[in-house]
Amino acid sequence: MLGGISIWQLLIVLGIIILIFGTKKLRNVGGDLGGAVKGFKKAMHEEEKEKDEDETSDDQARVSHEEEVNTYDVKAEKKKAEDQEERK
Repeated sequence: MLGGISIWQLLIVLGIIILIFGTKKLRNVGGDLGGAVKGFKKAMHEEEKEKDEDETSDDQARVSHEEEVNTYDVKAEKKKAEDQEERK
């Protein structure tokens, strides 16, 4: 099997480990290990997400509008015309 180790030998080793550490301690170790793996996966997922966001924000940062946009404000023009009429 595993380098000459039979299933019975693995069960005996597992029994000795349970006797030494106890099931509660082994359960805690398993829970801690599972939590660490989940945290690692979550961190890797967030890092990939941030990397994707950085790439898209870089693309948006490269866009430049060199032309000045002249806006036309109709209300300001009407007010300016009314003011000129009042002065006359």
